[in-house]
Amino acid sequence: GETLSLPPSGVVASVQLDTLDLDAWSRLMAPGSGAASATSASSVGSVGSVGSANTAAAAVSSAYMPSNLSIRAREVLVGGRLLHRVVAGGSHDQEIWRLNVDATELSGYVEYRQPTSSNPGRVYARLARLVLPPSTAKDVETLLEEQPASVPALDIVVDDLELRGRKLGRVEIDAVNRNTEGLSGAREWRLNRFNVTMPEAVFTATGQWSQVSTGASGANAANAANAANSKRRTSMNFKLDIADSGELLNRFGMKDLIRQGKGKLEGQVSWLGSPLSLDYPSLGGGFNVNMESGQFMKADPGLAKLLGVLSLQALPRRLALDFRDVFSEGFAFDFVRGDVLIEQGMARTNNLQMRGVNLAVLMEGRADLGRETQDLKVVVVPEINTNTATLVTTIINPAVGLGSFLAQWILRRPIIESTTQEFHITGSWADPVITRTDAGAPRKNTPKDAPR
Repeated sequence: GETLSLPPSGVVASVQLDTLDLDAWSRLMAPGSGAASATSASSVGSVGSVGSANTAAAAVSSAYMPSNLSIRAREVLVGGRLLHRVVAGGSHDQEIWRLNVDATELSGYVEYRQPTSSNPGRVYARLARLVLPPSTAKDVETLLEEQPASVPALDIVVDDLELRGRKLGRVEIDAVNRNTEGLSGAREWRLNRFNVTMPEAVFTATGQWSQVSTGASGANAANAANAANSKRRTSMNFKLDIADSGELLNRFGMKDLIRQGKGKLEGQVSWLGSPLSLDYPSLGGGFNVNMESGQFMKADPGLAKLLGVLSLQALPRRLALDFRDVFSEGFAFDFVRGDVLIEQGMARTNNLQMRGVNLAVLMEGRADLGRETQDLKVVVVPEINTNTATLVTTIINPAVGLGSFLAQWILRRPIIESTTQEFHITGSWADPVITRTDAGAPRKNTPKDAPR
């Protein structure tokens, strides 16, 4: 139904269909690699499927390969996924494919430079929006796991990214797929920039996703290499600048856990697996937390998960009467700060401090992130005088730890010791077992105070 202008040379194609199955065309014309390359150019618009069709695009030899292509379709099947209400226009010039596309799932400009002997190639994308449902996100992860040599550098900016039903805001990715030194044939993703910008927070990170070196040699080298192929480790240096922690948690489906709260989390973490799948058993690293001006809300600790541990809502039945409301109605904090080390999914701290209006909380111990259990020592210090105020505002050096820090203060200031309450918290996050351990603790055989 359209009139096409004859180009000076080459091929112009215009496609208007209700449904266009690019996967079927790819299978039909696979023996002549040029046709599969055309599919790749269209696939690049879906971003998530770009690598699955890139291999065929390495050699464009068909004399009938369009140099200009326009597509209008209600549905386009590409890479096993449906794009809806598609309007796309693409061009091919030597090693470069260019595509402008607008569909329900994405909108923007994509440029694919084919790899050559002197250039590793690149995918450049500037998208106004991109929706990756759970199935597509899984396909992206599978693609990354394969780490094919034909996947080039990535320079991608999406103004509005939705991943697995969660709106992530603006996402910037600058990554290179390259050979790994010392491992023959192995490749890694070098993440030069990974930024996520939302109204509530800004996440910035650099890192890598590379093969695990087994260090094997001799007869075991082949087996070790095969094992390494199935194990890749994600390592990431990150910083999370938070403007409103409560709204940030709301965005990810964890509502009414914290009110307001601003600050920063910064550190380094690593785990076995892809960047899209956090693996608790292999998780390691550490980070510093420094938050201020917020309030833990009154919520079911089972829903709050780890935040239920920090909110200490199960503590009031063991506290002196004067301080029950501080926790039962939601602990409002001036600051929460400390250092957390993680080893094989076990998070440990020896210097976590929280300060409220009437008292402060000092904490040390560990939490199993996978099993959702805890073993913590909690010290509640009422702010009753200048000495106490100095105690809770002094930053605890993790090299010293909570025990030594308290000994230095309390031994010199007995009035602090007399008002301090200590607790041992064990059990699951959803159903903690709390025992008061300080000298003023009630007898354990008192029925109303007996731990669950």
